Amino acid sequence: MRRLDVRRFEGPNPMFRWYNIIPFWKVARNFLVIWVCRYLPFPSWKSPLYRLTGMKVGRHVSVAILATMDLFFPELITIGDNSVIGYNATILTHEFLANELRTGEVKIGSGVMIGANATILAGTGVGDRAIVGAMALVARDIPDGAFAVGVPARVFRREGRS
Repeated sequence: MRRLDVRRFEGPNPMFRWYNIIPFWKVARNFLVIWVCRYLPFPSWKSPLYRLTGMKVGRHVSVAILATMDLFFPELITIGDNSVIGYNATILTHEFLANELRTGEVKIGSGVMIGANATILAGTGVGDRAIVGAMALVARDIPDGAFAVGVPARVFRREGRS
């Protein structure tokens, strides 16, 4: 089950008027930092920059080139120590729908590997030492030590089991 906060809106969809919901300068700063980090080749430089947006990033976290963090609510992202976020992975903490905005924390544990092109949706978590396969869509929590693959991601095996 995803943990989401839901805000309903009347009139035009909330994405059409995001600037009334989230301060423009916050989004502009987040966009600039996250855009720079997408192309920056040095993982040790990315973590301090991500922290400027409010993200909680542990020690020795490696975020690959072209990975994208949520622009509107990056402060809802937590990444544990020694985790790897793969090439072109996406971590989202919000969803705009026709008449509502959903937000939710994303908690990625320590020692986690998120594969290339994977997407982590708002309100989900990935447990310590878990592996999320390439191109997986995480729409529910992945437990500690699990190997999850597919769309939506399903646990294929757990630590110590085959």
